[in-house]
Amino acid sequence: MSTSSVSAGTTALSVNLNKVALVRNTRHLGIPSVTRAATLCLRAGAQGITVHPRPDARHIRAHDVHDLSALLAKDWPGIEFNIEGNPFQNLMDFVRELRPHQATFVPDSETQSTSDHGWTFPDDAERLRPLIAEAKALGVRVSLFMDPIPEMMAAAKAVGADRVELYTESFAASRGTPDEQAVLERYAATARAALAAGLGLNAGHDLSRDNLTPFLKAVPGVQEVSIGHAFVADALELGYEAATRDYLRCIAEAHAAA
Repeated sequence: MSTSSVSAGTTALSVNLNKVALVRNTRHLGIPSVTRAATLCLRAGAQGITVHPRPDARHIRAHDVHDLSALLAKDWPGIEFNIEGNPFQNLMDFVRELRPHQATFVPDSETQSTSDHGWTFPDDAERLRPLIAEAKALGVRVSLFMDPIPEMMAAAKAVGADRVELYTESFAASRGTPDEQAVLERYAATARAALAAGLGLNAGHDLSRDNLTPFLKAVPGVQEVSIGHAFVADALELGYEAATRDYLRCIAEAHAAA
């Protein structure tokens, strides 16, 4: 089966399937199917699949991570598999066993409803360093979930990260307010600092069809966006394939305007 590719200078779309699993888990019928959702999104052109298996398994469960890994290896070998999570909880077990293309380290507590902050340096440096080195030795790219603070980017590189994922909730919350431009500039400055440090750049959290294009227009060098909650909400109305195509349209519009 053919796979999607990302040309230089554009941004990959990685679809986060957590909320598909959340709906499925309310009953015992196995629907909606996480692997079916992945297949439909990939057929429509998505370039990656993201999951964030939390220790309480309230949405993505361990069998989903294994099923998706097997699906991608068999039918979509060129597609990126990104597993997110806290490396001090359950993430490293998946990294060691499945060796995904990318592991995104997120400083969630076990009781958080969703991610709400990034790593800080130097506070987190020494405990992260050996786990980053271990993942990279397994051939897994490591991305660190980070707040938009330019001064933290060189420290993220120094601890061994390959990329950072900018936590974009504050941008989404600023949309349509007098603060939006200043917030966007903070993200742009952070992106420039990351690129100057030699880091790759991802972004995610509360990105949507409404705000994705202006974000990518303003923030340079974003290689990948991971989108879940808004994507699944849109897919409920549009279907997985149409939602995927529309997010790809948002990305294309941003780069066409560059």
